[in-house]
Amino acid sequence: MNKLPLALLSLRISIFAVMLMWTLDKFYNPSHAIAIFQQFYHIGGVNESAIYLLAGAEVLLLTAFLFGIKRTLSYGLVFLFHGVSTFSAWQQYNNPFEGANLLFFAAWPMLAACFTLFLFRDQDNLLNIQIRIK
Repeated sequence: MNKLPLALLSLRISIFAVMLMWTLDKFYNPSHAIAIFQQFYHIGGVNESAIYLLAGAEVLLLTAFLFGIKRTLSYGLVFLFHGVSTFSAWQQYNNPFEGANLLFFAAWPMLAACFTLFLFRDQDNLLNIQIRIK
């Protein structure tokens, strides 16, 4: 039995679960997302409407990701977004034992999982939906 498709599916589902919670947080508490944009991405002036639009786009991306739709694009964007998120927290890595900064280190294995899933996207065929656009 080839175990690779099952391993890749488990990565896809677990990455989806984490990113879905971050997306739902944008709907539930947009002020938290606004603060993150200011603190970690140095982007000010983001309003709640923009956060809701971003969260809606994330839901679409994550749905495509979960079902393996357009894998190069959806897996690539998830990897890119998580990579930006991981690297934007560089100050927390410099002070790992202050506050909850140790939690930021959990981003690294998830980034590796995103990278692995992107690399093996052609072998990730379990529970995928194939959409072909002509």
